[in-house]
Amino acid sequence: MAALNGKVMVTGGAGYIGSHAVLALLDAGYEVVVVDNLVTGFDWAVDPRATLEVADVADGRVRDVIRDHSVRAIMHFAGSVVVPESVSDPLKYYRNNTAASRALIESAVVTGVPHFIFSSTAATYGTPERVPIKESDPQRPINPYGMSKLMTEHMLRDVAFAHPMNYCALRYFNVAGADPEGRSGQSTQGATHLIKIAAEAATGKRAHVAVFGTDFPTRDGTGVRDYIHVSDLAAAHVAALALLVERPAESHTLNCGYGRGFSVLEVLDAVDRVTNMKIQRKLEGRRAGDPAELVADNGAILSTISWRPERDDLDTIVQDALAWERRLAEMGP
Repeated sequence: MAALNGKVMVTGGAGYIGSHAVLALLDAGYEVVVVDNLVTGFDWAVDPRATLEVADVADGRVRDVIRDHSVRAIMHFAGSVVVPESVSDPLKYYRNNTAASRALIESAVVTGVPHFIFSSTAATYGTPERVPIKESDPQRPINPYGMSKLMTEHMLRDVAFAHPMNYCALRYFNVAGADPEGRSGQSTQGATHLIKIAAEAATGKRAHVAVFGTDFPTRDGTGVRDYIHVSDLAAAHVAALALLVERPAESHTLNCGYGRGFSVLEVLDAVDRVTNMKIQRKLEGRRAGDPAELVADNGAILSTISWRPERDDLDTIVQDALAWERRLAEMGP
């Protein structure tokens, strides 16, 4: 395997998915520098083996960080991720996701960083024509969040054609769970992710879980999603980096999911099963920008990188999310 010969810069590395990627990189022997403005991230979420630089990815100071730390690869997680908010405040998403990514990519080009891994999303597909979804299927986002990510994918494709950089865009489906060793987890206040919300309800932080939409054309009328454990997703990033270093002339776009979906009610049933209790459910109308079903065809990622899921079980994902929620309660405000 080819060596990186430098550090990995992880933007948004104090956040949920980014902090898990930092753990996976460090555990694999990489040197890591985290760039995070700490608007939604937490400095305590950054493993002490990594270096934290408090900065915004759109700031020109990022170039100094790249040079000072001999960065040779960037994993870009920084950005805004709440679909309904993107509908009500689209300019925030085009600023934090698209414009900021453009600035970061330019910094990478100017400083000669050869490898770039981008945190993309299944939201770029919009309402899919078929399920499971292949990477080659049409991308027609139905919300500004998805569009902001798709625009960054296009930028990376064009930049990789024009400059000596290769990239991997990883299109996440629904990320959930927490580090099995309890080192990190989803800690953001007011989270909108279902399993996080259900874990909060199960630990007494919420009175109920809202079910947004019961009239989707799915098996029980609620939205169906492909849930991937965050530690498996982090491992996919490490494997993708190894591929980029090994094959510098190639770039890739890959779905990150398990290839099977669970409805909202099935997820809540799993939480009830794991906790041996009944979570209160409140049925509400659909949210703007929510498709009925998003499930990955993960054949490409399984055949392209040396990655195999290790925690692809809904009850395991729920158990790890609950363990982290209890840990947060012990840590206090």
